[in-house]
Amino acid sequence: MNDHRRLGRELDLFDTHPMIGSGLPFWLPAGAAMRGAIEDYVRELERRNGYHHVNSPVLGKQELYERSGHWAHYSDDMFPAMEVGGERFVLRPSLCPHHALMFASRPHSYRELPLRLAELGGMYRGELSGVLGGLSRVRAIQLNDGHVFCPPDRAADEVGAVLDLIEAAHDRLGVVPVRYRLSLRGEGAKYVDDPAMWEGAESVLREALHARGRAFDEERGEGSFYGPKIDIQVADPQGREATLSTVQVDLFQPGRFELAYIGPDQREHRPVMVHRSLVGSLERLVAHLVELYGGAFPAWFAPVQAVVLPLTDAEAPAAELLLRRCVAAGLRASMAAPHQGTLGARIRANRLVPFQLVVGPAEAANGEAALRSRDEGRQEARPIAQVLAWMAARASPSF
Repeated sequence: MNDHRRLGRELDLFDTHPMIGSGLPFWLPAGAAMRGAIEDYVRELERRNGYHHVNSPVLGKQELYERSGHWAHYSDDMFPAMEVGGERFVLRPSLCPHHALMFASRPHSYRELPLRLAELGGMYRGELSGVLGGLSRVRAIQLNDGHVFCPPDRAADEVGAVLDLIEAAHDRLGVVPVRYRLSLRGEGAKYVDDPAMWEGAESVLREALHARGRAFDEERGEGSFYGPKIDIQVADPQGREATLSTVQVDLFQPGRFELAYIGPDQREHRPVMVHRSLVGSLERLVAHLVELYGGAFPAWFAPVQAVVLPLTDAEAPAAELLLRRCVAAGLRASMAAPHQGTLGARIRANRLVPFQLVVGPAEAANGEAALRSRDEGRQEARPIAQVLAWMAARASPSF
């Protein structure tokens, strides 16, 4: 049974160190390469669908989170405030207050909406040590976050568009959710006490789900403190569920930050704020993918896409040239040299790599490579340009 904590270390994807701290994993080169490929894909998917990418600081004044409601409703899950220069700063528990202020920093007309902002940004949760584990539960989170500011009558359509993008990303990654969950408020002071606001936001999410014919479960006590959300659940090999992707309708923070746009009647109107994460946090996503694929990742996000294997030292110069051409073609490639063992041993050691390129005397003399595809089997030797084109076509995420 695949466990991402074990596989992550065996595959040199990530690790931890007690001097850095629990729940604060670091990404090794292979893991960073895998993560970077996924980041690039998601950014391009967002760009093609009308999102503007932004960047914001990982901390803010305590008063920012008092305004957003996090301090009153969520402070138990936040890191303590720190005193700097007579002011109190907090490591952010979410990106939405920063994006709300970005919207508020400029005047907006209804003609500009919906405005879609996206960011891969850091946020921090004061998780207790007992619940931390590998990449699935951490204290420092890189979240694929985004916020759509739209008129109220466009909110259901925007939620539907977000669900389309989530499904596209899941399909490309090979993620198969186990269920959709409509997460609602529960009892207690954790939730903003405004029944009419909750009912309005819930109706938007239900409308979007029903329009798609999507089956879903309703669960109370799983909503955000400011509003309900659609959570898309995945399961690990033990059957334990976790939320990967989410879309939320927020009627609370636009009022707290006094967000407004000028409507066709030339008067100010309050936008709806749709929170969304297409693939969730990079940590939880990679944990799921490691367990899903067991290290045999699809070529487009495999840490190493191609490995070059010269038969003997005599073919090393030709193999080095092939390696450089792989890198120049945009492939993540490495060399498995003869001193690392017999050809058979090197092939077995690199069995998880999507493409293996064997260079023997004939291939070196003819400018060719013999391709072994992990998923499509062994092929005849072909000119290097043809081999590179074949691999490049299969190493792209495509859209």
